[in-house]
Amino acid sequence: MRMDGVTHASDRRAGIGKAAISASGGIHLGRIVPDDEFLSCRSSVRRFRRGEVIAGAGVLIDMFARVHTGVVSASTMLPDGREFIVEIIPKSGLIGELEVLRRQTLSLEYRAASNCELHFFEGRLLRDMYASDPCFREKVFSRALARISELELRIIANAASSLQSRLASTLLRLSAVYGKDAANSGDELIISQNDLAATLPASREKVNQCLRRLREGKIIDGGQGKIRILNRKALEACANGAVSVK
Repeated sequence: MRMDGVTHASDRRAGIGKAAISASGGIHLGRIVPDDEFLSCRSSVRRFRRGEVIAGAGVLIDMFARVHTGVVSASTMLPDGREFIVEIIPKSGLIGELEVLRRQTLSLEYRAASNCELHFFEGRLLRDMYASDPCFREKVFSRALARISELELRIIANAASSLQSRLASTLLRLSAVYGKDAANSGDELIISQNDLAATLPASREKVNQCLRRLREGKIIDGGQGKIRILNRKALEACANGAVSVK
């Protein structure tokens, strides 16, 4: 597996080149460690175009990354061969932090869901903080448990909800992700129909039918890989199953 992007002089000095990173399901620890602590230890900055692979599964590497701009998708393959996007990682989210701590290989594939810039750091930075700071260790466990709980709730909701309700819930969740970037209000989502179908997961044809109904109901708008939320209250009603758009 290789990592594509811009390799800076700092990469060559650190002997990084086009090394890969490992990552888990995207537990976001960006708010645990102040940004200036990361920036003072920066080893490389790399930029990726939308759709480019950042890191593939099954690789062991001693680096982690912070999303500086844009968003990153974390995905795996289902038994039937379909892609399942497990998580969309927003600005300030970390990639690879748990694998660095556990010295494990990457279990998910990471792609640039938009044009993005990532900052990469040596794994020892995280391990040193984990070993020396009990509060940091507690926050790591807390975030891990919170993410597990969130995934369980999503699985339960997906099993009991209609596709239209699941789609509306997914759009609202992605809106919160994109809204973490000050340059985005959260009302405009940059996501292809293929990626949206993989996030649910569902067939692209059925997702397109639901999107068309939401457009006809003036709840959303957009095209060419962009979705704009026009009526958030109506979308929330669809997510809760209170309204079904025909």
